[in-house]
Amino acid sequence: MFDATELAERYIAIWNETDADRRRKMIAECWTEDAVYVDPMMKAEGYAEIDGLVAAVHDRFPGFRFSLVKPADRHGDNLRFSWQLGPQHQPDMIMGTDFALLDGDRMKTVNGFIDQLPAEAA
Repeated sequence: MFDATELAERYIAIWNETDADRRRKMIAECWTEDAVYVDPMMKAEGYAEIDGLVAAVHDRFPGFRFSLVKPADRHGDNLRFSWQLGPQHQPDMIMGTDFALLDGDRMKTVNGFIDQLPAEAA
């Protein structure tokens, strides 16, 4: 069984993975088959759409990296964690908090909230 921070780190690793084959394998290991991701700007259902969404973020923000802001919290089947995104070796520009519903140690749904978004990133 993974602890909260390990689960969040697995999720963050997917968003940072640029190799599409490896990323798709990681998605299948981390998410349930009927997975759903939604935030104020996008929605994805299933492995292929989640992979497409991550690829689109890489295209829009090349060289940017996600990282956890602090350790994640888990309560039963619920996971909460905050993240930041920005160019490597520079201050992070975008910050958010995600809430996940788990099925065991795999993510079933993730609802993302944007806490900080500069005008040029919107």
